[in-house]
Amino acid sequence: MARQITNYQCPTCSGPLHFKSGSGKLECEYCGSLFAPEEIEALYAQKNEQAAENAQAAPDPGPETAWDTAGAGADWGADAGSIRVYNCPSCGAELLCEETTAATSCPYCGNPSILPGQLSGTKKPDYILPFRLDREAAVAALKKHYSRKPFLPRLFSRQNHLEEVRGIYVPFWLFDARADADITFHATRTHTRTRGDYEETITDHYRVRRAGSAEFQRIPVDGSSKMPDDHMDSIEPFDYREMEPFSMAYLPGFLADKYDVSAEESAPRADDRCRASIREYLRDDVRGYASVTPESQNIRLGRGQVKYALLPVWILNTRWKNKDYLFAMNGQTGKLVGDLPVSPGKYAAAFAAVFLVCMVLLNILGVGSFLAQLIAGVFD
Repeated sequence: MARQITNYQCPTCSGPLHFKSGSGKLECEYCGSLFAPEEIEALYAQKNEQAAENAQAAPDPGPETAWDTAGAGADWGADAGSIRVYNCPSCGAELLCEETTAATSCPYCGNPSILPGQLSGTKKPDYILPFRLDREAAVAALKKHYSRKPFLPRLFSRQNHLEEVRGIYVPFWLFDARADADITFHATRTHTRTRGDYEETITDHYRVRRAGSAEFQRIPVDGSSKMPDDHMDSIEPFDYREMEPFSMAYLPGFLADKYDVSAEESAPRADDRCRASIREYLRDDVRGYASVTPESQNIRLGRGQVKYALLPVWILNTRWKNKDYLFAMNGQTGKLVGDLPVSPGKYAAAFAAVFLVCMVLLNILGVGSFLAQLIAGVFD
């Protein structure tokens, strides 16, 4: 026997209130407090009125505006003569470097033939975050990455060939924004109690509202279509405190990817990250419930300035069994991500071991033989 009850919350402990027919009052089952119905109704009316006043008093952020990209990047000017441009005819990558940097192959596809071209159609970055970690640190991080993968084929770390290790300044658009959100959640608390021969399950339902604002500075969105977005998101964060105004002095020995995704084309990703962050921020403030589900939301973005920066990334290309594997490492923090092959034999062995342990436990509980017969009947 089960029923659902929707109650007010106790002003003392926030537990659910239930009407007691004997006393004619609302009683809290957790702390035992008693309240007259009109007292609770007046309290909630006051809360609703106060919430409405707060909403009216809050500053109106106004209608949503477009991102301000006017200050994102500048003309290269006199520095253009010191920049060399390489074009990969295989994957289309366009790479920039200082004239003393030798580029022999494409770090994205490994093509050894990259052709010199002309610097055109690109902006000069506003900022650059210098590399802190060198090539040796990138290779060591990759080897450490291998050691943590139990399903990696044994021969991979010995037989794979590290084709290329390149330090690349990846183009990023940095977005400043403000988000104002008003979100309503449906929340529940459930408890059971026994009355005679019946076990009663009581589910209390609540309508929870949270409103707030958040300021965002320098939300990074990479401007390179060649670089996997999930890789770039995974190696965050970068410490912007070490960022410097752009200078050619940081380029020797490294390549710089020329952006091919504009700030305007990158803006939807910045919008999504702002909305997801404010939703998570307000959701985390709803505590003490068994379940919390968003019901409705009103999120308004105050879009601000956009800047253009080059951030340090080590790209490592390995090859094994005629297949290429790409890894990316944060050139400042050392965080590394990338896909690895999976050994079918190791995976099957692990599954078999888990299955065997489960069967042993089920046999101890007396249901293993029944399951074995059931499985045999299915495959008979």
